[in-house]
Amino acid sequence: MMMRSRALRYVRRVCKGIALSCCASLLVASKAPNTLERIKASGELVVLSQNGPTTYYEDASGNPTGFEYGMLHAFAEELGVKLVIRDVHSLDDMFARLRDPEEGAHFAAAGLTVTPERREQVRFSPSYFEVRQQIIYRLGEKRPRRTSDLEGKTIAVIAGSAHAEELQKLSQRYPNLRWEEVSDVDAMELVEMVHQGQYSYAVVDSNAYAVHRGLYPKTGVAFNLSQFQPVSWAFPKSDDDSLYQRARLFMLRANTNGMIAQLREEFFGHVSELNPGGAQAFARRSRERLPKWRGVMQKVADQYELDWHLLAALSYQESHWNPRARSRTGVRGLMMLTLNTAKELGVNRLNPEESIEGGARYIVHIRNKLPERIREPDRTWMALAAYNVGYGHLEDARVLTQRMGGNPDLWPDVRDHLPLLAKRQYYKSTKHGYARGWEPVTYVQNIRHYQALLSWTSRIEEQRLAANDENGGILAENSAVETEGSAAPAL
Repeated sequence: MMMRSRALRYVRRVCKGIALSCCASLLVASKAPNTLERIKASGELVVLSQNGPTTYYEDASGNPTGFEYGMLHAFAEELGVKLVIRDVHSLDDMFARLRDPEEGAHFAAAGLTVTPERREQVRFSPSYFEVRQQIIYRLGEKRPRRTSDLEGKTIAVIAGSAHAEELQKLSQRYPNLRWEEVSDVDAMELVEMVHQGQYSYAVVDSNAYAVHRGLYPKTGVAFNLSQFQPVSWAFPKSDDDSLYQRARLFMLRANTNGMIAQLREEFFGHVSELNPGGAQAFARRSRERLPKWRGVMQKVADQYELDWHLLAALSYQESHWNPRARSRTGVRGLMMLTLNTAKELGVNRLNPEESIEGGARYIVHIRNKLPERIREPDRTWMALAAYNVGYGHLEDARVLTQRMGGNPDLWPDVRDHLPLLAKRQYYKSTKHGYARGWEPVTYVQNIRHYQALLSWTSRIEEQRLAANDENGGILAENSAVETEGSAAPAL
């Protein structure tokens, strides 16, 4: 009887333990999923951003691309979900929507500068870049050298931007400082306003101006208004930090594993210094010369599966779109082909249409000669270098790159070693000997810069035409939306 009683007590304890375990399981099962779990369950990562050349935009094929897009897409892939970008035109609206739980946005990524004022509203991921605010002025007017020179003047800034915050702080020291916060504009539009004389001064971030300056040759940098400031993703403040912590780890890895550096090179490696004279000449020739050859270039580019902006940029670098151009070395025509190359291609290099077709065919031929393992865009940059310096010298540079521990299949590594072909200690051991190796480096840099300017100009034209149609034939203002602080290399 006693043994039976002990057995009953044991069964009761076991049952009680099972019941408690089941209750605990039910409690765990009923716990609300965190943000990261909800994102994975829904299959979508929703990000607020701004459309523009330094954040995200559509390429010639209509596919999304851009520096910010590259990072966001990689993060979404890591989470195993689809990336959904919501375009927001106003920075004030962006931060308001980010703080609104009903909006359903998970974070904002638009080249946002980290400031103490913004830290009170949101929390920021680790920085992926630094920028500094610059005063832009119209060339021909007296250049201000310091903040005190701006007192009594009107300075244009983007409404709700960190630039307005900076001017507000500076006004405590400079009480006569005046500025106007302009709504529904981007950095490029501000620079354009200065270029056109609507404002004498504006504040933009150094990287944004670096990307745009070639389009607006009547502008220049007066001075730096601020020290370098970090740029980060912005997250709503919440007790649930599951997504924030995952993004934090992602950004730390991206900063150390080379992903961010690679994206910078891909999207902003083209940024170069065009002096005011060179920028004005490019703008003028784009208006006066390019339209005559644009149709041919587009047709030939389609035939050889090239971006016509690349073909136009290559032609500009070679001849400034002058069909009668001639160099001291004997190359001639729009694409500046040598006599031997023209004969091999079977084209008359003095015939503009044949020159364009021959140049396109030649660059594709060089690109196809490169090892298949070299991927784009490195493949195209190397082909352009070979177009300039010769395929043999490019291969010599790739050999030197490999000998010295670099990657011969990456353009940044080969670019760093090309100038060594002009130094005897290096070229004496190469197959093709001496070459002016610094020239193809500048050559490719310029073409990339011209291509980016032409490509973005085309997008502006398309957007204005679309806006014009939507407004019943009334020409609308540029509708492109630019990142407040782009992720291009800061100057």
